[in-house]
Amino acid sequence: MKSAPVMWMRGGTSKGGYFLASDLPADLAQRDAFLLGVMGSPDPRQIDGMGGADPLTSKVGVVKKSEREGIDVDYLFLQVFVDQAIVTDAQNCGNILAGIGPFAIERGLVAATGDETRVSIFMENTGQAAVATVQTPGGVVSYEGDARIDGVPGTHAPVPLEFRDTAGSSCGALLPTGNVVDVIEGVACTLIDNGMPCIVMKAEDLGATGYETREELEGEGFAAIRAKIESIRLAAGPLMNLGDVKEKSVPKMFLVSPPKNGGAINTRSFIPHRAHATIGVLAAVSVATASLLKGSPANAVAQLPEGSRKTLSVEHPTGEMSCVLEVNDAGEVTSSALLRTARKLMDGVVFV
Repeated sequence: MKSAPVMWMRGGTSKGGYFLASDLPADLAQRDAFLLGVMGSPDPRQIDGMGGADPLTSKVGVVKKSEREGIDVDYLFLQVFVDQAIVTDAQNCGNILAGIGPFAIERGLVAATGDETRVSIFMENTGQAAVATVQTPGGVVSYEGDARIDGVPGTHAPVPLEFRDTAGSSCGALLPTGNVVDVIEGVACTLIDNGMPCIVMKAEDLGATGYETREELEGEGFAAIRAKIESIRLAAGPLMNLGDVKEKSVPKMFLVSPPKNGGAINTRSFIPHRAHATIGVLAAVSVATASLLKGSPANAVAQLPEGSRKTLSVEHPTGEMSCVLEVNDAGEVTSSALLRTARKLMDGVVFV
């Protein structure tokens, strides 16, 4: 296979190629080889492909009309590694998810229903569902609007995402070990999965401040801490029912600290080896959930609002992401929602 129709889109703070499943090879080995060629991997610069030399810009969404009751489309996320010949479906991506609704309408999989169109999406990676609300004035997808998200310049049409049943998406349980705190390599950690497998630790317990820039996190002066973080990640993989995670993109690693800009909690994340410029959508949900767990490292540094419906601003290197969590009388999170935006960048044919 040498070419395929594709729409390149920014979804949230990521971007990548959006394909119809029918336009990609059914054979997984052939599909992966094609996508590696599309992105130009493995190569740190991805100079011979469409990838942007960063995990956040080397992503793929595969979409098809769903046969599931109450679901419009099925969405499979694929992370194409930059400097390794790896294509993995081991995680979900809530940022690329933001573009799935617009893409599905653009490709005719879902009919616009008025000024707004709700698109129900089954996330194949984790078996959960989400609903995206897409602006469709006059029955046409609009990417223009006044919504602003940190990490993306300018304003765009809002794409609210409502998540359903995300607890234990990949690990089988919100807390796969059954513990709010597990001590690994001498560091208190919360191993959690509320849409994204994450390990949450106090930055100070790793010898960090938690307010470092992305460049500092990836610099030589942080090398020993990065090695410690990776050691914890490898040890935690089996505990989270993820097995050997040496070559996997999960779990994500989070250093948390008290908020500085009026939010609920401050974060620095590794995804898992590169430092994230912002924070992943479902990772933000998982970290926000961890902050509600009494006794957790996140709870110890968080500043939480009262009430059963909590808007938690999760601070990250370039701003914040607000998660709206609803909790029941037992303090369990029953629903989560976030605001994202998306934009179509190009539509055409990609060649390898």
